Amino acid sequence: MAWWEWLLDICGALLLLCVLYGAGLIVRRRTLSRNGGTFELSHRYRTSSAQRGWMLGLGRYSGETLEWFRVFTLSPRPKRSWRRDELSYDGRREPVGTEQASLYPDHLVIRCHSPQGEVELAMSVSSLTGFQAWLEAMPPGTDWNRR
Repeated sequence: MAWWEWLLDICGALLLLCVLYGAGLIVRRRTLSRNGGTFELSHRYRTSSAQRGWMLGLGRYSGETLEWFRVFTLSPRPKRSWRRDELSYDGRREPVGTEQASLYPDHLVIRCHSPQGEVELAMSVSSLTGFQAWLEAMPPGTDWNRR
C-alpha cells in the first residue's frame, strides 16, 4: 500500500473512534437520567487558585446522596458524592472573571460545608431551588439540632 493509503486508513480509524466516543457519551447520559432526572452541575475540584479548577458535570439525587458525574468521561460511576446529612448550604454568588467562561451560562456558584471541607458547586437557579428543598427534606427521625 502507498503511504497516502495508510494515512487515509489512520484518519478513518480516528474518525470512527471519535464517533464511537460521542455515541458512548450520549448513551451514558441517557442511562444516567433514566433512573431520575439529572441536572447540569459543575464542581470546583481544585481550590488551590482563585476562579480556577472548575469541571463541568451532571448531578443526580440518589436517595440520601447527591452524585456528581463528569461530563466527558464514559465511566458510569459518580466521581464524587455527598450525603444529605453531611452537607450544609452556606450561600451563593455570581461567577466572576474566568469562572464565567468555565461554567454553563446563567449558573450560580454555591458554597456548602461538609466534613471534608468546603465544597463549591455551580448550578442554575431552578436547580438551586431543588437542591435547597432536597437539603431541607430530611427524613423523619433526623437530628435537626446536629448542625
